[in-house]
Amino acid sequence: MSKTFDRYASLAFLAIGILFVVGSRSISASAYGSEVGPDIFPLGLGSLLVLLSLRLFYETFRYRNVQKEKGTLDYKRFLIILVAAIFYALLLEEIGYIISTFLFLTIGFQTMQKGKWLSTLLIAGAFSIGIYLIYVKLLEGSLPGLPGWLG
Repeated sequence: MSKTFDRYASLAFLAIGILFVVGSRSISASAYGSEVGPDIFPLGLGSLLVLLSLRLFYETFRYRNVQKEKGTLDYKRFLIILVAAIFYALLLEEIGYIISTFLFLTIGFQTMQKGKWLSTLLIAGAFSIGIYLIYVKLLEGSLPGLPGWLG
């Protein structure tokens, strides 16, 4: 990437992260029947985005003289992941968190690097089930479970 692009991107992500943190403060701190409130996720993501954007901004000052590379944009991969993300959001309530996250991660991993099906399926499955168990069982939050037609 170019130094100028990275600096502007880091500033844009910094602004978005700050908006997430500020916006999450207006969301209620607890939800009915849940120990973890709806404000935790946007607050955490916003904080992480702020930290990562500050790191990117710092790194732009450490760039050496980078030769300009003319890279081609990979529209096909972008569109595949964009469509997968849209379907993920639309199907999350219908088919549940575990199945929709597993499918999205599998499509994303295979789009970025074809092959290695076993590691793709293992990582996607472990992540989907692991996050669900941590959030629902340990933190007592709520996520859409398995669909009713599965049992």
